[in-house]
Amino acid sequence: MNMPIDAAAHTVSEPLLGDDGPVSPWWVRTLVIVMVGGFALLVMITTLAYRHAPPIPGKVVDAQGTTLFTGADVSDGQAVMLRYGLMDNGSIWGHGAYLGPDYSALALHMIGVDVSEALALQRFGKPADQLDAGSRAALQAETAVILKTNRYDAGTDTLQLTAAEADAYRKQIPHWADYFKLSTGNGGLKPNLITDPTEIRQFSAFVTWAAWASVANRPGKNFSYTNNFPYDPSVGNVPTGGAVLWSALSLVILLAGIATVLLIFGRFENLGWISHGHHVHPQVLPGAASPGQRALVKFYVVVAALFLMQTLVGGAIAHSRAEPGDFYGFPLDNIFPSNLLRTWHLQTAILWIATAYVAAALFLGRTLRRDEPRSFAMWVHLLFGAFAVVIVGSLLGEWAGISQLLGDWWYWLGNQGWEYLELGRLWQVLLVIGLFAWFAMLWTLVRPRVVTAQARPLAVMFLIAALAVPVFYVPALFIGSHDNFTVVDTWRFWIIHLWLEGFFELFATTVVALTFYQLGLARRNTALRVIYLDAILYFLGGLVGTGHHWYFSGQTHINMALAGLFSVLEVVPLTLLTLDAWAFVRTTRGECDECGKAINIPHKWTFYFLMAVGFWNFVGAGVFGFLINLPIVSYYETGTILTPNHGHAALMGVFGMLAIALMVFVLRQTIDDKRWPAVEKYIKVAFFGTNGGLVLMLLLSLFPGGVWQMWDVIENGYWHARAPAFTGGTVAKTLEWMRMPGDMVFILFGSVPLFIAAVKGWLLMRADGGNALDSAK
Repeated sequence: MNMPIDAAAHTVSEPLLGDDGPVSPWWVRTLVIVMVGGFALLVMITTLAYRHAPPIPGKVVDAQGTTLFTGADVSDGQAVMLRYGLMDNGSIWGHGAYLGPDYSALALHMIGVDVSEALALQRFGKPADQLDAGSRAALQAETAVILKTNRYDAGTDTLQLTAAEADAYRKQIPHWADYFKLSTGNGGLKPNLITDPTEIRQFSAFVTWAAWASVANRPGKNFSYTNNFPYDPSVGNVPTGGAVLWSALSLVILLAGIATVLLIFGRFENLGWISHGHHVHPQVLPGAASPGQRALVKFYVVVAALFLMQTLVGGAIAHSRAEPGDFYGFPLDNIFPSNLLRTWHLQTAILWIATAYVAAALFLGRTLRRDEPRSFAMWVHLLFGAFAVVIVGSLLGEWAGISQLLGDWWYWLGNQGWEYLELGRLWQVLLVIGLFAWFAMLWTLVRPRVVTAQARPLAVMFLIAALAVPVFYVPALFIGSHDNFTVVDTWRFWIIHLWLEGFFELFATTVVALTFYQLGLARRNTALRVIYLDAILYFLGGLVGTGHHWYFSGQTHINMALAGLFSVLEVVPLTLLTLDAWAFVRTTRGECDECGKAINIPHKWTFYFLMAVGFWNFVGAGVFGFLINLPIVSYYETGTILTPNHGHAALMGVFGMLAIALMVFVLRQTIDDKRWPAVEKYIKVAFFGTNGGLVLMLLLSLFPGGVWQMWDVIENGYWHARAPAFTGGTVAKTLEWMRMPGDMVFILFGSVPLFIAAVKGWLLMRADGGNALDSAK
């Protein structure tokens, strides 16, 4: 037996904007062509990653043939890095955190210095710093030749090091033992984090292998497995010709792409978010939500709580950069070390944004049908419980895992350790199951036969986009703690880029288009065209463009060429956001196109946050993303503060602002006009607080800090700009302290009032009970 329809759901399910005919089939055909071609190239690149990944030798020996370490030591050393959460402290080949050094770059430079010193004593009988300029130049050239000579024998699976290289490896072990002792010198790790001699030796073997792969030439090539990354002229690592060539050619592709799309917009006047030439009046009635929709409001209390937690730990992480080992006189690192805080910072960001989307999808899906399934509210409660278990369990597991409280269960119940995929494998599996259960609920709500014929095409696209979310998270299960780092990084960015910036982007576009359709602002075909056009443009550059993360992580120049040319196209759809900017402004002002009169738009703050999405999409993903995506720029920039500068502006500015917009939409729909002002005042503060705080964060700290650090890379080498001596220098610390005003505004006037709004909205909804529904019947 089905429940009776509520007034809001009934109103929006009718074809209020006219019965649009079918859209051209070439939209779907073009999208299919783009997807098939893009995935074909992406699968090829992924296959080549397995084939051309830097080899892990079965054993590494010195000049006399004595074994220094084995391939098992390298793999176990990688597991040590993951077990202790070190990818949220430093990085390998630029991938990881920025609190500590790039382990591979620092190890490579130290090995280069030690080899150079050994050669100086052997050739000249005195230290290198006592030689004249000509002798030092000759010494540097000989050091580069030694390190770039690849002595790996695939037949015997053995890598032989010279005597100087072997001695340099042995010096790595005491260096890393010292590194883990004091919080002040490692970016705020727990004091004496790793003391076991075996684990220290294994970690040293891993970073030495990573350093070797980054300098030794590929067989038959004059550049290393990582395309000569990191930049360090002292060991012969300089940009490859391909990095320059493909960067130049990609600019041609960018200009051609922008010109083509602008031509299309000029030719077809019916493209864009807002439908013109009809009465613009909201068609969903605030305060008339169904029981199942009201049950979804508690999701947003969790969303707001996770958002608040993310901002608080983010502020603490910034302090660890500015003053590691000391939180205003309190030894915070003993309890909550910086690598744990960064793990939580990333995971809470993913969790609160994903939770907001999940709840909004169910809320909007409910509006597409006339009746509500009898058990819908019960399934909402069950899904909430499942999400709560995964969220709380994974966050506590990460703390227990990094604190070494789980023993051999660290990988399953604690932290896997891979950046952005830190949650334990058990929680990851449960998350996948939960997402498929969520899709099953959506299917029950909006399967084609239960929605009106007018809305059916939108419902189909909505379901396809929703199904892609759990399906394309599955590759997260393909990686393990002992897999080759290159292979892992390939699948890792199938999640970080392809899942988050690709299919989540498609799902977000579909949700926004559906929202506009239900609010009466877009005709059905207008909404469909927007979905198709955005999908075509995003995936045209975004599928193969995933490879811009793999320029220097063990992939070949084939990936650099393809990713360099395609990734610039990711900017094209972002530039088009400016074409609809004024339409958004007019919509928020509530001016009807046909009658020209001001009308009341009850979702004003939803549109404000959607305008923020457009702004930050252009600035964060477009401007700052394009800045670091060119191969030649990425060569010097990867792993500097310009990366989180782009990350904060894009992840928070785009996905975060959209999540908040959806949260505001749901709150407004479940609270009547009389009670809404009590919540709206906090929403208003949160809008200016989040956007203003983010602007201050970027302009005062992240952007200038990133430019300063990249300049140091160019001047002194990548290892230097990532070393604690530089990041703890006066200028770097000053720029880090300059982040405090933005952080304070963002927290006090952004996340705090948003949390209050969510709690207050939930309480008002509960107090109101079924009155709103009864009055709407």
